[in-house]
Formats: sequence, C-alpha cells, structure tokens
Amino acid sequence: MNISQAATDSGLPVKTIRYYEEIGLIAPKRRENGYRDYGAPDLHKLTFLQRARGLGFSIEDCRVLLSLYEDKGRASSDVKKLAKAHVTQIDQKIGELQSLRSTLDQLIASCHGDTRADCPILDDLAGKSVS
Repeated sequence: MNISQAATDSGLPVKTIRYYEEIGLIAPKRRENGYRDYGAPDLHKLTFLQRARGLGFSIEDCRVLLSLYEDKGRASSDVKKLAKAHVTQIDQKIGELQSLRSTLDQLIASCHGDTRADCPILDDLAGKSVS
C-alpha cells in the first residue's frame, strides 16, 4: 500500500510516517519506481507507534518498545520496567501541573476582575510582588 493508505489505516499523518522512516523506526520496502510500499508488518508497526505515542512514550521509548516487541526472547520484566518508569514521569508531570494550578488559583483569587487597571496576575507574570 502507498503512504496515504498507510496513514489512513494507522491513524498517523503522512508527515509523521515519513519522520518515523527518517529516524529509522520503520523501513518500508520500495517499489521499482522508488515509491514506498507499506506491507502488513509496516502497518502493524505504525499502529503500535501511534498507540505508544498516544500513551505519551517518547520516541526513544518507542524504539525500545518496538525492539522488545520484535524480540520473542524478551523478558516481560523489561517492558514492565519501562512502563513503570513512564508512569513515574507522568506522576511528576501531574505534580508540576497541580502546582501550576495552585499558583494560578491563588493569582485568580487575588485579582478583582473588575474595571481597575491593576492586575495581580499580570504583576506576577512581570515578576512584581503581589500584595
């Protein structure tokens, strides 16, 4: 199948598929005319990558996950270790986002939100102390 069909079937944009090829995550065969020819294994990898990226795994994590998937002698503990490390990163991001929300909630509470020009939110963004 051509790249457009692979994009449709995998749910990935053509540009992303080309990028994955450029960085060596996939390597479709080429027809005599030089066009890419995606087979079932390529489509399976693209779908795998789409799902892994959707779960927030980095490109390098995806590279490792693909190699583990293709290694029939792998230990599932290796996959679990990678997934657990990813959950730890997600938890850190959640903590950072909760801190950001708390700061914004405090700033919103300190802002009168009326016709006055003074705004504690803008003052904080400008590095001025909020009273």
